[in-house]
Amino acid sequence: MKKLLFLMCAVGMLSFAAMAQKANYSGTWNLDVPNSKLDARQRIESMTMTVKQTDKDLSVETATKRLPPNDAPAGPPPGGGGGMGGGRGMGMGGGDSAVTYSLDGKETKTEVEGPMGKMPITHKASIEADGSVKLSSSRTFNGPNGEITSTTTEIWKLSADGKTLTVNREASSPRGSTTSTLVFTKK
Repeated sequence: MKKLLFLMCAVGMLSFAAMAQKANYSGTWNLDVPNSKLDARQRIESMTMTVKQTDKDLSVETATKRLPPNDAPAGPPPGGGGGMGGGRGMGMGGGDSAVTYSLDGKETKTEVEGPMGKMPITHKASIEADGSVKLSSSRTFNGPNGEITSTTTEIWKLSADGKTLTVNREASSPRGSTTSTLVFTKK
């Protein structure tokens, strides 16, 4: 009886893991600004994210349109710019670029041009047991007051029908921490 129960649990867990691996985030996604919970300092008017996923990697490219500074509260964007893509808009502010994450747990590195020169960014991705994707990035650079580290973590969850992508983001830097929820609809 115990062996049968163990076998049933093992088959169930393997089936669940196989289902989780089948989640595919590929597509063109538009930010649903009214249904998202954004920090006012992000000043996002619209955002389109293009995702390409294979068995080995996840490529993300964004195009972000920001509100003019006079429509936004005073102060810098949260975290001081850059983020998941090293300034691609899917992080702590910043502009647009493209990033490819390895889905085998290996770190990837990119560089972006910053006010103090090139800044290296470390990216890491993992597929969680529930099928969500966890993306993280970290950058450390020397600023006028010494070494500065900024991190961003995103948890991506796909709706059952595959038409809605929810991104829960936490960003941290010497300027503080922010959390936001971005809701995307498939184009």
